[in-house]
Amino acid sequence: MGNESYTPDRLFAGDFPVVTREVTILTGEAVSLSRGAVLGKITSGGKYALVDSTANDGSETAVAVLAEDVDATEADVVAVAYESGDFNEDELTFGGTDTIATHREAMHARSLFTHAPLDAAGIDD
Repeated sequence: MGNESYTPDRLFAGDFPVVTREVTILTGEAVSLSRGAVLGKITSGGKYALVDSTANDGSETAVAVLAEDVDATEADVVAVAYESGDFNEDELTFGGTDTIATHREAMHARSLFTHAPLDAAGIDD
């Protein structure tokens, strides 16, 4: 039996219920997408890509957060994504020049809640 380790990250910011689903990341999206990448769903074909407000294929609207690192350089990749949860906005990544401010409202409408991280005193930054 091999050894496994768990390294916690700061992606989650609260205890809102988490719902996951498998999604297909479109080929050529990037060398890799990291856990915390915010995804949009391409209308034609239903595959997912890094959200980018300048797109016009459906992926301009945030609908999920990637739960695991993936590499879709050579082929589509099936990955797990969060459809709901409470996330640390500093741990999320977006396409283009987008920021949390670009997508906060759409994310909240889909139960993808975001919060600024707490400082050492437990106060929002």
